[in-house]
Amino acid sequence: MTFIWPAMLFLLLLIPLFVFLYLRIQQRRQQRISSFGSLSLMKAAAQNAPGKRRHIPPILFLLSLSILIVGLARPQTEVSLPRIGGTVILAFDVSGSMAADDLKPTRLEAAKAVVQDFIERQPPTVQIGVVAFSDSGFAVQPPTNDEDTLLAAIHRLAPERGTSLANGIIMSLNAITASNGEDTNYYSNATPTPKPTPTPMPKGTYTSAVIILVTDGENNQSPDPFEIAQAAADQGVRIYTVGIGSSSGTNVHVNGFTVHTQLDEATLQQISQITNGVYFNAESEDDLRTIYDNLGSQLVIKPQEMEVTPLFAGASILVMLIGAILSLIWFGRVP
Repeated sequence: MTFIWPAMLFLLLLIPLFVFLYLRIQQRRQQRISSFGSLSLMKAAAQNAPGKRRHIPPILFLLSLSILIVGLARPQTEVSLPRIGGTVILAFDVSGSMAADDLKPTRLEAAKAVVQDFIERQPPTVQIGVVAFSDSGFAVQPPTNDEDTLLAAIHRLAPERGTSLANGIIMSLNAITASNGEDTNYYSNATPTPKPTPTPMPKGTYTSAVIILVTDGENNQSPDPFEIAQAAADQGVRIYTVGIGSSSGTNVHVNGFTVHTQLDEATLQQISQITNGVYFNAESEDDLRTIYDNLGSQLVIKPQEMEVTPLFAGASILVMLIGAILSLIWFGRVP
């Protein structure tokens, strides 16, 4: 537990002073009783019939005061709140094969159309970033909760060259790191030879971060996507892979050439398995929409610091009321 105003805790030093004053009052009371005759002693005995019970209400009042002082210091504690938070990186495959039309009008355009609904349904506590990758990776939009900015970034995406799943994961990890105010190794198409692995981080660093990898899974560029997926897993980042298209494949025309492209489910399944994520297959736009609905409810919620001053104030009042009621029942007065 931490305190916003820890200096207020020095007021607890008054409690021993109050205890000392109470003991002095009791001592003087006994002295006054002793100064009278035997009749006074009898009256005192009658008055003291409850015995040590008469000390209970003052003790409760002092306890109430102690709790109130702790509350004045504005204590904070880590609690798990029922709200969604964290960072989501939408990593889009913009390779030439994403121009295939087995999803109408194309794989990429279908994914862009459906992800708009996903973004609009997220609470403002979720930071969403956009990464695009083909034979290399580049950050399109750093994590933000500005819907208009995110949608504009997604609409700018267009098919380009080959596919490197590893570069997409690396750029997503860099975006997550940057959103936490740490150094990153961003690179773009202007740097064709990026470092093959992201900067190592302690295991479990970003457990509230998720990467949604939207791709047809046809990896044809280095580095090894499984090695980079393991790096993501070591940092606590889960990767949800969304396979676009069908396993039977379709033909796509790229730069005057006709290329047969098909979904590589095995690769995407292994990436998700390594990071404790989930693989989804989208053979139609309706399937893709259902996938994003499911993803929205699986984001991790991490605990946060919350001020609990009202709890201490309530406890203080409760203890004080108990002391007052006991005093009224036993002695017919409030001390």
